[in-house]
Amino acid sequence: MSTLTTPPVRKTGAPPRPGRRWAAPDRPVWEEPPGRAGLAGKAVVLAAACLAVLFPLWIVIVTSLSTKQTVNEAGGLVLVPQGITFIAYQELLSGGQVTRAALISVGVTLAGTAFSMTVSVLGAYGLSRSGSLGHRWMLMTLLATMFFGAGLIPTYLLVQTLGLTDTYLALILPSAVSVFNILVLRGFFMGISPELTDSARIDGAGDLRILWTIVLPLSRAVIAVITLFYAVGYWSAWFNASIYLSDQDMMPLQNIMIQLVQKQEPPVGMGQAIKTGRLSQLSVQMAVMVMALVPVAVLSPFVQKHFKKGMLTGAVKG
Repeated sequence: MSTLTTPPVRKTGAPPRPGRRWAAPDRPVWEEPPGRAGLAGKAVVLAAACLAVLFPLWIVIVTSLSTKQTVNEAGGLVLVPQGITFIAYQELLSGGQVTRAALISVGVTLAGTAFSMTVSVLGAYGLSRSGSLGHRWMLMTLLATMFFGAGLIPTYLLVQTLGLTDTYLALILPSAVSVFNILVLRGFFMGISPELTDSARIDGAGDLRILWTIVLPLSRAVIAVITLFYAVGYWSAWFNASIYLSDQDMMPLQNIMIQLVQKQEPPVGMGQAIKTGRLSQLSVQMAVMVMALVPVAVLSPFVQKHFKKGMLTGAVKG
């Protein structure tokens, strides 16, 4: 008699043989670990992307630190540093128009971000409670504002009627709330386990206490991301100041940078330094650009670790 033998079955989870890369039997080709050529290609692409971002920034920084002679010899933007000097930054920060504009931008950014985050968090928390008063109608109204706007002229007339022109409130209130940010916060708040809030409510906690002690500590990631969104928006804003402010002394830093780069107008107090040859107009322009970029470049790495978690969780749970 002949005995039937069954071929050995290879287990999916069996360890790979020495010297051979193990792959799951049904795994698509694009999910396979890349080889040496793939890793080298990724490294080249990432290096090229980093170079494309850092090269213009390097030129701006080097030009801002160059003397007028170096700028003239280079014919404009400087690539190789020669004769490094900080005179452009010293003149900008010596208490003139640029210093005042930088302080205005910092104040508007801090106050505007605090106000926007307060309104957005309270609104998002109220909309995340399905049983709150007028919940559905309020949500539909906010969604409608994302697709239909009043326009520039009605908005300007409203700001003028309220007496906000030539005030710093005109730089904050017209763009204080973003419906998109509220929806992201709402989606994150809805993802918090209702058992936590229900248990706190049984213990006698009100909505504000639940928001402060339970919801906000669990939402640090999305709070950090939305705070960065608002802060960058206020710091980079220039349009509101250009239409609502007529006093030159109230202009923020971005508007001063526009005057330098586009209109070629030197800041108040620096015209004589440029005329006498101590400073190059181009070095001053690049120095102001560096000053405008520094706060965002400093804050972004601290929020980057929360960015993926905050945005994806808020978007998926919403």
